[in-house]
Amino acid sequence: MRWWSVANLVSNVGTWMQLTVQNLLVLQITGSAAATGLSMSVQAGPALFMSLLGGAAVDRWSRKLTAAVSQTLLGAVAFVTAVLVALDRLDMTSLLVLAAVTGTVATVDGPACALLGNDLVPPEDVPSAIGVGALVHSAGRLVGTALAGVTVGFLGTAAAYAANGLSFLFVAAVVPFLRPAPGAAPAAGPGTVTARTVADPDPTVRGGLRFFARRPRLVALAGVTGISAVFGRNYGLTLAVLVTGPLAGGAGAFGTVSVVLAVGGILGAFLGARLRRPSVRLVGTLAAAGALLQLAAGLSPSVAVLLVLVLPMAVLESVSDTAGTAVLQTDPPPHLRGRVLGAWNSIGTVWSLGGPPALGLLMELAGARGALVTGGLLIAGVIGAGFLVRARRTPGPVALAAAPGGEVTGREALQTAA
Repeated sequence: MRWWSVANLVSNVGTWMQLTVQNLLVLQITGSAAATGLSMSVQAGPALFMSLLGGAAVDRWSRKLTAAVSQTLLGAVAFVTAVLVALDRLDMTSLLVLAAVTGTVATVDGPACALLGNDLVPPEDVPSAIGVGALVHSAGRLVGTALAGVTVGFLGTAAAYAANGLSFLFVAAVVPFLRPAPGAAPAAGPGTVTARTVADPDPTVRGGLRFFARRPRLVALAGVTGISAVFGRNYGLTLAVLVTGPLAGGAGAFGTVSVVLAVGGILGAFLGARLRRPSVRLVGTLAAAGALLQLAAGLSPSVAVLLVLVLPMAVLESVSDTAGTAVLQTDPPPHLRGRVLGAWNSIGTVWSLGGPPALGLLMELAGARGALVTGGLLIAGVIGAGFLVRARRTPGPVALAAAPGGEVTGREALQTAA
């Protein structure tokens, strides 16, 4: 698990270096902000249509082999891009093709790497492992974004892509040496009876969708995460407008807010790593609490007050994300987890693509403060209503009728239970 965490840190640093440089590269090639958005959509697009197939592949193939191959392919794409940039042969068409290939491979790589990491610890430690992964992701984002500017300044744009390629190869080199922890769920693979025959009567994409749709706690988790993602997670947009508009702060003030958000995410990852038995109820409670803080942030009279609210907002969001991911990756049986993650990634792509435009429209109508307040009320209201509905549907304790002499007969117990 330590080797896997180090490999993921290296990979995240390389990925954020490339993502940061890629936006600048598109602007350099086209001079168009719209083209930058298009490149991001093209890379995210395959997740909308192919995540289900990618998850099914993870359920049928060895996770170690799948992760090693997908990481190698991603590294190859990064090296090809680096060569094209170095030779000044990269145009917008080839960049979009390479972005689409990256997004397609990621539909398999994402669930494979997530489930492989869970296999390295005992089942009771999976929430902690997911928390460590969230911490690694946050640290990699901070370091990678900072190194991108330094790398481009001293070595050029191609070097950032090459560094990302090396980071993928490092992960691929570590994978063969990883060993599942005792008691970990068996991974799928050729000849695995548990995964492919006995425990999986419907080894198709449809089987994964059916399980997801018939699992109330996963549907509830999707609802909580969806409304939070659309109306409560796009702080890079809402807080930027709030700080530079109604609060009359500049780019420096928003930079401070961004740093506090990052610090809160790291603190939340530490707290999330201590979770033992996360639940959908916990996810909903944390999301509702964060929504109320978001509402208060929308009413902030100054940047100083906003900073006080932003830190716990980020902590709650990070812990909620860790708890939700733990439920998602541990609730389904092992032979279905890839397909469930695939379904989740498809749904999440809808949120990520549709959320910012919907929030932008709300901001146009209600302003930054109105969007934050309205979003907070919607999230807290929907989650609260869900808790009330759940409480009304939960049956109370059943009192068993006692037979003469104080004992409950078997027949009476069955009748009472019925």
